[in-house]
Formats: sequence, C-alpha cells, structure tokens
Amino acid sequence: MQVAIDTTPLTTASKFRGVGLYTKKLLESLNSCGKVKIAAFEGKKIPSSADLIHYPYFSPFFLSLPADLKKDFVVTIHDLIPLVFPKAYPPGIKGKIKFFIQKRRIKKAKMIITDSESSKKDINKYLGVCLDKIRVVYLAAANNVSRIEDKDSLKKIAEKFNLPSQFALYVGDVNFNKNLPNLLKACLAVEIPLVIVGRQAVQKDFDITNVENSPLIELNNLIEKEGGAIKLGYVEENDLSGLYSLAAVYCQPSYYEGFGLQILEAMSCGCPVLASNVSSLPEVAGEAGLLINPRCVESIADGINKIIKNESVKNELVKRGYVQAKKFSWDKTARETIKVYEEILVK
Repeated sequence: MQVAIDTTPLTTASKFRGVGLYTKKLLESLNSCGKVKIAAFEGKKIPSSADLIHYPYFSPFFLSLPADLKKDFVVTIHDLIPLVFPKAYPPGIKGKIKFFIQKRRIKKAKMIITDSESSKKDINKYLGVCLDKIRVVYLAAANNVSRIEDKDSLKKIAEKFNLPSQFALYVGDVNFNKNLPNLLKACLAVEIPLVIVGRQAVQKDFDITNVENSPLIELNNLIEKEGGAIKLGYVEENDLSGLYSLAAVYCQPSYYEGFGLQILEAMSCGCPVLASNVSSLPEVAGEAGLLINPRCVESIADGINKIIKNESVKNELVKRGYVQAKKFSWDKTARETIKVYEEILVK
C-alpha cells in the first residue's frame, strides 16, 4: 500500500502551527511504523504509483482540494472554526464562492479524518458530510517536551526569560477562538502574571484593518493599559519544557479547539491544566483538567485561583495529567490512520 501525503503545510506559514505540526508528526510516525509506504508531494505533483492520496489539511475559504483528482483520497479536517464563528472570520465574496466549491469537492473524499468527536459533529453540520464517512483519530503532544526536575536548569531558563516566581502560561496563537483577552483579564483579577509563548503575540507588522487581527489588537491594548503579561515569542523545545515545568498553571480558555495539543504537553510536564468546558477540550483533558466557562472572566479567574491556592487540587491535577497524557501518542495516531487507509482500499 502506497499513500501519497500532501506536505504543503511544511513549506508555508502553517509550518509552525497545528496543521504543520500534525503533518510533520504524522509523516514521522507513519514512516516509523513501516506498515505503509509513504510518498510526499506538494500541489499537483501526485505520484502516479500512489494507491491513495491524503490531504492533511482543509480550508473552507481556500481551494485546498484539487478539482479533477482521479484517485481515491482522504482529507483531515482539524476544525471548522471560521464556519462556527463567521463574524470573527468573514470570508468575503471570494471566500463564499470558494467555500461552495470546497464543500462540493469534500463530498468526493472517501473518508474524512478529524481530531475529535466535537469536530466530527461540526463537519456533519457545516459541510453536510455523513457521520459514517468521518473517523476520529486523536492526536498527541506536538512538541517533544517533558518535565525538568533539575533546579539549576530551571533557574537558567527562568533567568533567560526574566520570569517571575509564579506565573500562568499560555502557548499558541492569538486568534479569536483562543480567548486571550479574557484570559489576561482573569490573570489580572487573580494578580498572577501571564506568560504568552508564540510567534503571533510578538508580531508587529500586521494589518490592523483586518478583523481577524482584532484579538491581537485588543490584547496589546490591554497589556499597554494594565500590564500583566510577558510575551516571549517562539521558544525552543527544551526551553518550552522548562516553561511548562515552572508554570503554576497552564491555561487554555478557548472558545473552540479542534483538539488542544498544548494541554497534553503541559500534562506531560507536570503542569496543572485549566481548560474550557466546550468543543474538544473536555475530550482531551478528561478528568485531568479543571474546566471553566470561557465566556466568563470570573469563571476563568476562579479556576486559576483554585489551582494556585489549593495544593491538593494542584497535586491531584498533576497526578491525573501524567496518566491522561500517556493515553495519547503519535504511534497510536499512525496506527489508527492506517486503519482508515485500509478501510478505504478494501472497499
């Protein structure tokens, strides 16, 4: 069995985002298991010998799928955030036309792979894909992080980034669905600094007229007025392990996530997790995260308080987190993805 996988996300801005990390980890894990022959390609350069094509990404407002594909193909749809929150991600006239085309093309896929039961329901709701054509394959931590116990190593990392003795941590983009302004407001209420990791948070050259950048503008204005945040930008994996190990709490108060990779990263580093009680996050966090209402600043603040001021709550979350994180692995993701390939080719 030869499967051709579109590696376009590895050569675009998606490289450092969830789609790029998924593509990279999936390729590595599929190649490691040795049960399927993988051929990487970009754009229309599809290997003629491939039995099946796998597109590891989907965009409702861009033509990410070809029009005249003659081979069987499977598509991974991580989430449909732009369709769930249309006011925050306005498609424009061209985007609406492309969505109409994409919606027709996705119906030709033999199967859809998605990251969670939550996303599965949305794919059925917004794209009209039958539930029996959608397979949920859970992901795992994107970065190779683990807890750092050595005090000298942690001290060096704390000094490198000039970190306070206690802080809340967030890792990721500053999109609407991430809910960063509410998180910062909650941290200000609790009087705990918020450390933000990610390229977008430190971005200065961006279009201030684009509504999709509104959350970043709101966050920057809040920081300028109230302070309370430390923006680090991109950090290397070892430093990220240190940040998770040093943080008093990891916060993911998103309005929506297709999966929530960082939750598992934090858990694997022994950092207690606070997460939203919506979309896929309860699936990923399980009983190992303290769940809050993302639309209520008070709920987020109360959750942070429970973790940082109650040692027994914190210790129990850390204990459960280690167990929860071990339930997910890229080897398991590869094996379940191969099952989908086999299901398609046997038919």
